[in-house]
Amino acid sequence: MAGINYGRVLLGGLVAGIVANVCDTIIGMFIMADDMQRMVQRLGLDQRVFTSTSTMVTWVIVDFIYATLIVWTYAAVRPRLGPGPMTAMLVGAVLCGAVTVVLFGFQQMGVFTID
Repeated sequence: MAGINYGRVLLGGLVAGIVANVCDTIIGMFIMADDMQRMVQRLGLDQRVFTSTSTMVTWVIVDFIYATLIVWTYAAVRPRLGPGPMTAMLVGAVLCGAVTVVLFGFQQMGVFTID
């Protein structure tokens, strides 16, 4: 079994991070903007902190880390399951499922609502 090419993982993470940040920007500014505003009001959060530069920088970094973890996981699983879109979709589904379970926990605590 060949080792992981970490240079390619970092490059892939960079590209995936850019895609994730573009998607998050579109989703946050246009698609989910009203829902986010309602959540800020419902939870009594400070709107200035929620939209501050430091918060945005934090999310940019989070997207790059998460994207790199996705690429690294694909690189780790690829020798076992083979290259291709099915392996990539499986890795994406597993990591998305892990995040969904955590978000479900927040939903049960009342941080997020279904409506």
